Amino acid sequence: MSAAAPAGPFQITVQPSGRSFGANAGEPILAAAIRQGIGLPYGCKDGACGSCKTRKLEGTVVHGPHQSKALAPAEEAAGLVLTCCAVPQSDVVLESRQVTDESAFPVRKMPSRVTTLEKVSPDVMIIKLQLPANDTLRYHAGQYIEFILRDGARRSYSMANAPHNGPHVELHVRHMPGGKFTDHVFTAMKEKEILRVEGPFGSFYLREDTGKPMILLASGTGFAPIKALVEQLQFEGSTRAATLYWGGRRPQDLYMEDWVRARLADMPNLRYVPVVSNALPEDNWTGRTGFVHRAVLDDHPDLSGHEVYACGAPIVVDSARADYSALGGLPAEAFYADAFTTEADKHRDPA
Repeated sequence: MSAAAPAGPFQITVQPSGRSFGANAGEPILAAAIRQGIGLPYGCKDGACGSCKTRKLEGTVVHGPHQSKALAPAEEAAGLVLTCCAVPQSDVVLESRQVTDESAFPVRKMPSRVTTLEKVSPDVMIIKLQLPANDTLRYHAGQYIEFILRDGARRSYSMANAPHNGPHVELHVRHMPGGKFTDHVFTAMKEKEILRVEGPFGSFYLREDTGKPMILLASGTGFAPIKALVEQLQFEGSTRAATLYWGGRRPQDLYMEDWVRARLADMPNLRYVPVVSNALPEDNWTGRTGFVHRAVLDDHPDLSGHEVYACGAPIVVDSARADYSALGGLPAEAFYADAFTTEADKHRDPA
């Protein structure tokens, strides 16, 4: 007969801040943190992206289902945990320098109405949602919301506008053929349609201004939260040097280039480097080619004094994280990422 699961609740403490909170029996650490307004780092909440990977200093956890690329067995053996699927079996002490108070706006459910649908490339739709006038959604530029579908399934997309550019919410949706939600967006969705959303989620947002130059790295529709960060920087009158690297397979994948170039005229500290990996002859592309994350290293072989904000397909974000640390000397704590998961029909900002 198997032993009974520990009853809980358990105390979760995060060092070096000393923040602590309780987790109920069977409750993953991240869910407990979100419920109580504790800002731990995370992305997909689904054991797929690794954004919530944290060092465990004390205690015991049991992991639920997760992908090995998010947490390899050797990493787990070395004391790393995924807070999104780690269920405490005792009091636990974690080490995370990213835990904050300010990031934790209350998570809320609310109806939303589709106000505009704009197809900006063959497979990217910009959706604008109107939220209840008396029910303001408070969020940080870079965070995401989840659509709650009729069958209870969820689809998550980063908000592409900073909060001051509300009260609408802008989303960039790439068509994933066969995807339950994106097929509907591209074939049947109409203006005035009502959708139920919940948010905000995610720990991808601008940190305190350190004065360090920033690299903003986006691939595909990973541009959405990066766009929100640029809007926030402009709104704050930031004088930090920032370089936006946006990569796509073909030039059409850089679907808001005109918007970016308009920002350059108003933001003297912002630079823009578009990178295309698979241009066709008819594209007449004369700009940078290859992998977008490698273009950063070509221009900045020493990243030790930078901060990087990266969003895109997992292979891009994972490669950037590894290469910038190993080849560019970027400190691990200076890499902030939001990687989408790409499992069919279960994704964040699909690329």
